[in-house]
Amino acid sequence: MPHTPVNHIDVFNHNRASWDRQAAQHCEWSRPVSAEEIAAARNGKWQVRFTPNALPAGWLDDVHSLRILCLASGGGQQAPVLAAAGADVTVFDASDSQLDQDRMVAQRDGLALKVVQGDMRDLSMFADSSFDLVFHPISNLYVPDIRPIWRECFRVLRNGGKLLSSFYNPVVFIGDRDPAYSAQELIRPRFSIPYSDIKHLDAQALADKQQRGEALVFGHSLEEQIGGQLEAGFVLTGFYEDNQPRPRFVIDRYLPTFLATRSMKP
Repeated sequence: MPHTPVNHIDVFNHNRASWDRQAAQHCEWSRPVSAEEIAAARNGKWQVRFTPNALPAGWLDDVHSLRILCLASGGGQQAPVLAAAGADVTVFDASDSQLDQDRMVAQRDGLALKVVQGDMRDLSMFADSSFDLVFHPISNLYVPDIRPIWRECFRVLRNGGKLLSSFYNPVVFIGDRDPAYSAQELIRPRFSIPYSDIKHLDAQALADKQQRGEALVFGHSLEEQIGGQLEAGFVLTGFYEDNQPRPRFVIDRYLPTFLATRSMKP
């Protein structure tokens, strides 16, 4: 069946609306942290979710007075904790409903938190060298081209600033999603990398996914994820892998499907 060209679908607004719905349904990434967690962060006891397990030592130990951009990170989770820990935090997300969770926590717990709605590929509202750290948890699978993200992160960071980014191992996107294969614990390679719902799904499957209001996803290659950061000017200073604690796909049982990088702007 024919495929739908990416430029015929407004991916940004479709995915924004999808996340608005997920926030209304209180999905896993739309459940704000508790007042107790904020109180603990104010007392120096905190952690933020970047991949399922804790960040390695030295990646994000002391955030006091740091200017942090939580990029595509709405949901009332990471940004409020970092603000309570003493950082000057701006949280940026496509979904205003996700950002409402951050607004709620900030108001409930008296946090100074800047909230900005927009496209993660366009940070033009921020001046050059505005931040000391960009915290970018798994989210760039929702845009077709991630290289503009890396370029914008590089621009808004000061010299010596850091970018922490997490994303899926692209291997999770290659398998046929027919539940029959999962039931047999089989992995049937079907899709190539880089993966795109728009380019790889047939017209009916794509239309059905849009009709259900599910977010459209893109499985970026490691060349795009890591090479793209290097092309933007970053120096890679850290890398780790993490496992999926609640496997959704057969592949999750056999290798780490979460990847994370720490990069620096020289």
